Amino acid sequence: MEEPQRAHPRTVTTTASSFAENFSTSSSSFAYDREFLRTVPGLLIVAEIVLGLLVWTLIAGTEYFRVPAFGWVMFVAVFYWVLTVFFLIVYITMTYTRIPQVPWTTVGLCFNGSAFVLYLSAAIVDASSVSPERDGHNFNSWAASSFFAFLVTICYAGNTYFSFIAWRSRTVQ
Repeated sequence: MEEPQRAHPRTVTTTASSFAENFSTSSSSFAYDREFLRTVPGLLIVAEIVLGLLVWTLIAGTEYFRVPAFGWVMFVAVFYWVLTVFFLIVYITMTYTRIPQVPWTTVGLCFNGSAFVLYLSAAIVDASSVSPERDGHNFNSWAASSFFAFLVTICYAGNTYFSFIAWRSRTVQ
């Protein structure tokens, strides 16, 4: 007796979506914007990265877990440090030109505005949590991190201003 033939599964092929096609590159050249680091927003981003690194490493090198407020400062500092490094890579490699679906001026304004507000709150918390009576051997590191947190806040305020100018000129057109 012969076994009945089984139905063969059908192979379904689909075409690539337009979203995926936008990510494919037709050439092997890699875009790089050297001039971005010479602009004021580019310099502010580099300052945010360097000073933000100082903020969280000065705190991380201590026994910060004994003061719960430093948990908030660490979260804000590390979170925005990582995202700022990401945005620096996006701007230098000109990735924003390859993904035109994203409203980059609005994203930049929201990012820098939120970084300014949250870094300001973290800098205030950092400064108010520093006292020589609390933990004397960590005082200098915590005081320095507070100083650098306010400097980073100023940098994010500057970038928020430039992001607002770019966003406003984009929406007026």
